Amino acid sequence: MMPNHKDEIEKLSTAMKEAKSKRAYERYQAIYLHLQGYTKGEIATIIGRSKKTIYNYIHAYAQRGLDGLEMKYSPGAPRRLTPEQEKELALIIEHQLPVDVGFEAKYNWTLAIIAELIQQKWGPTYTLRGTSDILHRLGLSYTKPTYTLANADEEKQKEFVEITSPEVKKNW
Repeated sequence: MMPNHKDEIEKLSTAMKEAKSKRAYERYQAIYLHLQGYTKGEIATIIGRSKKTIYNYIHAYAQRGLDGLEMKYSPGAPRRLTPEQEKELALIIEHQLPVDVGFEAKYNWTLAIIAELIQQKWGPTYTLRGTSDILHRLGLSYTKPTYTLANADEEKQKEFVEITSPEVKKNW
């Protein structure tokens, strides 16, 4: 425990008020309660965490003070594709159609097709959400395809907008 509890309790009280997230608040609260004389078991019950977690918070605080309680970035699960495989996937999506790599769908990549491609080519299985996350990480965005007229006649479009469409609306 720290030598001057009153000052530390004040600091923790302030930190709790300024906490940006529930988890940061929880860490400060655990130490606050600890300095108030609560046992690890009581703190664990109050906060809804295990005694081991409370011990970790107290240990981090004893080692580094309030800095020891700061949240670190959580990287999540390790990647299942290597950076090279991710680059290859991006190239396939950007420069080929699903039909070019053995799928029945001729024109449009879907999250399901991309997930299946990843599984067939490299092994790991991904949910649609996980597949979407990979695309985002690769700088690709998933949009639903829309039909566009590649060789539309501008004169005919203008005629439709100015003459045909107003006539049709008028006769309703």
